Amino acid sequence: MEHALNWQKSTFSGGGEGNTCVEVAATPTAVQLRESDSPAVELTTDIAPLAHLIRGLKSGSAVRVRVCPGATPR
Repeated sequence: MEHALNWQKSTFSGGGEGNTCVEVAATPTAVQLRESDSPAVELTTDIAPLAHLIRGLKSGSAVRVRVCPGATPR
């Protein structure tokens, strides 16, 4: 059974009236990310890699992103 996702907009996105937001939704096993202007394209990740990315961005240090072979947005 599939449940509806509860999408939340970032408080740091755009600030205007347009669709310039990053949205996040949590499931029991993963985190979903999407852009408001392309809501049909979702990125699924685990919390650990997302937390690593956010910590790196906040610290201003270089963050290495590894894309798993065969990974596709859904």
